[in-house]
Amino acid sequence: MDWLQRMNGAINYIEDNLTNEIDYAVAAKMACCSVYHFQRMFSFIIDIPLSEYIRRRRLTLAAFEVQNSDVRVIDLALKYGYQSPDAFTRAFYKLHGVTPTMARNMGTQLKAYPRISFHISIKEDKEMSYRIVEKGEYKVVGKSITIGIDQDPYKGV
Repeated sequence: MDWLQRMNGAINYIEDNLTNEIDYAVAAKMACCSVYHFQRMFSFIIDIPLSEYIRRRRLTLAAFEVQNSDVRVIDLALKYGYQSPDAFTRAFYKLHGVTPTMARNMGTQLKAYPRISFHISIKEDKEMSYRIVEKGEYKVVGKSITIGIDQDPYKGV
């Protein structure tokens, strides 16, 4: 269970810093692993890269702000880590299928990517069938060589 708590702690750090620069090393340290292994574990478990998860979460929060406030697009772009409103608009369009300006219209459907958390669910729903099979005699063929510590073991192979 410690593993789950550490991963959830790393996710909490990421979620708390979506409007700031996220340091992968801090998240990895919270998960007690290297940045490389944290990114690999995250991608394996969630089935999307960590950077994509962060991008989707930021654009989900931005979409909520676009629809529920009068914040300018340039301010949202800077708040969520984009260098320009054009880059933000392209990313927003790619994810939601509409521009931020179009998303302000009432009734516009946008995609939402919810926050993730890690939980274990243990199910005992499938019975495992097995059988023991006895095999007849068989021969194993190989070659044995003796080598010294200073010899190349693959020289004669």
